[in-house]
This record gives sequence, structure tokens and C-alpha cells, in this order.
Amino acid sequence: MPGGRVLTERHLEIFIALAEEEHFGTAAQRVGITQPPLSQGLRRLETLLGVRLFERERGVSLTEEGELLLPHARRALAAITELRESGAREQADGRRLRIGLTPEVPAWLAADVAAAPVRAGAPVRAGAPVRIGVAMAPTTTLLSDIAAGRLDLAVVRHPAVLHGLAAGQVVRLPTWTLTPADYAEDTLAAVLRELPVAVRARGEAPAAHDLFVDTLASRGRRVKTVVVSDERAGLALVAAGQAVLVTADDSLAATGVVRRETTDPPLPLRLRVAWDPRRRGSADCAETARLLADTLSGGPAVAG
Repeated sequence: MPGGRVLTERHLEIFIALAEEEHFGTAAQRVGITQPPLSQGLRRLETLLGVRLFERERGVSLTEEGELLLPHARRALAAITELRESGAREQADGRRLRIGLTPEVPAWLAADVAAAPVRAGAPVRAGAPVRIGVAMAPTTTLLSDIAAGRLDLAVVRHPAVLHGLAAGQVVRLPTWTLTPADYAEDTLAAVLRELPVAVRARGEAPAAHDLFVDTLASRGRRVKTVVVSDERAGLALVAAGQAVLVTADDSLAATGVVRRETTDPPLPLRLRVAWDPRRRGSADCAETARLLADTLSGGPAVAG
């Protein structure tokens, strides 16, 4: 669209200044231009809006249409000013690093991961440290947000279809199986013959979900599952004697719930840090991904 056909910030400044000063010369001085460009800008604005904003026969006064549009012009100019100031603050505060985390990461470890770039002295801009933004979401959502540029990198469950995204090493966290106290003396195989395993919806991480279920089934166990919204909901079912829960969170506990290490078969929580190698700054993301993977491994990771 040609420049003369675009409503600009300058048009709004001219309109508001002339409405408040009611004098072409004073309004021009206020916006930092001479009177001819101000008059030209006003004519273009009136052409764009399709209305006459000022009466010019005796002095300068707003028309009825001008009176109606003036509050809108003030709000629009204020919004533009706020947007510019917000951008300036973001620039002054440094780069925002947007990190995503799958909800299966224990809370204490998620906090360590989010804080790791700051503790490691991440690169600064204009003398200010990097600012961290954190989002918790299922693996499929996190991968979509990385591809769309809404996240810089994310800790996701493995395996997952990456669709062109890059991912670092696989980190395996040990897990525990939570069972109702009534089954404390039974083997895990016996418990699983009686109770379903609480799992999150398959659509949140299809490949990782299938690997989990297939690993249980490979031991000849009849695998039943019940879908829960999160691990707290799963814990509630365990406490009620209605499910089994496998979790990497060693702090998850409730009355009437027994914890046992998951070893037969081992069902580690497999995680990777993913990012988009096609985006600007991907080299920095790769370096940060290694830092996050090291943080995950330190808390405690298992091989194999």
C-alpha cells in the first residue's frame, strides 16, 4: 500500500495536537514540523478516514465527526507509545530465553533447569542478564511451540517425532512405582494384574506413551491403563486403591501409598532438550540445550 494511504503515528499526533492547540502554527511546533507538512498530513488523514475533522472558517475547531474520533485517536497513540516503551524495556532488560518443560519433570528439577542459564552466567545484552520465561505443556505442544517460534527450546519426552527440530542427548531419570498399601506385599507383576497404570493422554506424547506401554507388555504382563490429567490425579487414584502410578518425582507421596523403585522392567523417564536449528541464534540454543541436559543429568540420571 502506498505511503500516503497508510494511517501513521504522525497522523495521530497531528490530529491530537491540532485538536488541543486549535492553531496550525502552535500544533506544528508541538509535533516538530512546519505548518505546510502539518496541513498536508491533516488532509491525508481526512482522506483516509473519509470525514472532515476540523472546521477552518473561523479559527480551527473540531467537527462533530472529529469530536467522535478524537478519543479513539488518543487511545491508539497511547497504545503505540506503550508498545514502543515495552520494546525498549525488553531491550534494556536483555534477551528473554523461553524454555518449555514437559509436566513429567519433577518440580524441583524443573526449577533447576530453568535457573541453569542464569546460574551459568548466560550471555548478556546491554549489560543485563538473560531473562527466563517458562512454560509447562505436553511434549506435542512444546514441539509445536518451538517450530512456531513461541519457545526457544524445551525439555520433551523421548522418543518423539521432531519434524526437523534438533534435540540433544537422551537423559534417563529413574522412576518409582506407587501402589496402594494393600498391595505392599505383592510383586509388581501381581499388582499390575489387578490394577491399571495411571497415564497421561497418549496424544500428549504418542511415541513415549507407546514405548512405556510396550515395555510393560514385553514382560508378558496384561497392561491396563487409566488416563489422568496429571500425576497428582494419578496419586489420588493410587491412594484410593484404584491404580498404579510410575513417576520420576521422588517427593510424590500420600497416606496409604507405597513407593518401590521401578526395576522390573526399568521404566526411566526419557527426556531430551529440543530446539529449532533453522532459527536465528540456533548455535546459542544448542549450547544452552547442552547446559540444560547436564542439569537434568545431575539430578540423578541413569544410563541405558
